Formats: sequence, C-alpha cells, structure tokens
Amino acid sequence: MGPADAVIVIFGAAVRPGGRPSAMLRRRVEAAAAFSVRFTEPLFVPTGGVGRHGPSEASVMRALLVECGVAPGRILLEESGTDTLSSARAVARLLRADGLAAPVFAASSAFHLPRCVLLLRLFGVPARAAGPPWASAGSRWTTRAWWWLREAAALPYDLILALVVRRGFHTDQ
Repeated sequence: MGPADAVIVIFGAAVRPGGRPSAMLRRRVEAAAAFSVRFTEPLFVPTGGVGRHGPSEASVMRALLVECGVAPGRILLEESGTDTLSSARAVARLLRADGLAAPVFAASSAFHLPRCVLLLRLFGVPARAAGPPWASAGSRWTTRAWWWLREAAALPYDLILALVVRRGFHTDQ
C-alpha cells in the first residue's frame, strides 16, 4: 500500500442474514466511494465487527468497496469495533500504529456523522465529515425520526464515556 493522501473511515451498519449489506450500510459505502474521487490515493478504513449476522461489517464493506472499483490494497479493515465508540477508539489506535498522517474523513449517514467526528477527535484523530449518502436513513418519516432521536441520546452518552476512557478511568482495551 502506497502513501495515502486521505483516510476515509467508514462506520458500519447492519449486516443482514447471509452476509448481505443493509441498505444503510450500502449507502454509506457508496457515499464514501463517491467522496473519494477528490483524492489521488485514498485509503479506506471500514470499521465494524460481527453483529447479529456474520461476516463482519468491515469485511462486507470491503467487498462493496471492491465492487465500486477500489483496489483491495487501498482498504485497511478494522473489525474489532462493536459500536460507534469502540470503532472510533480502535480506528484511532490503528491510525497511530500505522503512522498515517493524511487528512481523515468520517463517512456515515448524515444523522450519525456528528457523533463519529466528535469521537474520533476525542481520541486524537483530527477528523472531518465526508459527504453523507444522498438518501435518508429511511423512507418513512417515523424511521428517520427514530434515527435522529436515537442519535440525540447516543451522542451525549458516548461523549461522557469517551471522556472517561480518555482520562484512563476505563480499563478495557
């Protein structure tokens, strides 16, 4: 893998039975691939472990990226994350370990991006938001409202946990 002029971290979403990507997961990957055209040598870091159905969210995203024309050597999987907080923390460790110094962009759904960027920054990664998918998180207003309300609760919750983890009060790695 050559030097990267951008790192695009793609946060996971559900994998359906049989390893099929959810519509949300597919849209996040497609939006990240579309965003990447502004760079010469982007590195993609899909993140997410095995959820209710295998394989890992990261490996499903890898296959989708390859379908979008991304060279496999431009993809670095992070498969240990089980939620947004643990994924952001794992990505920060991974980027530090690999010494990647390129600008970092978080790719996710519009409702999820503020939390992704905030958590990456709290763990020392000066991330910015990539362009979110053009399609909303659901076709019904109740579905979209659910995701936005869920984020309204998750953001302060994860913020507090991230601050605790950063201060060293949390012992799991």
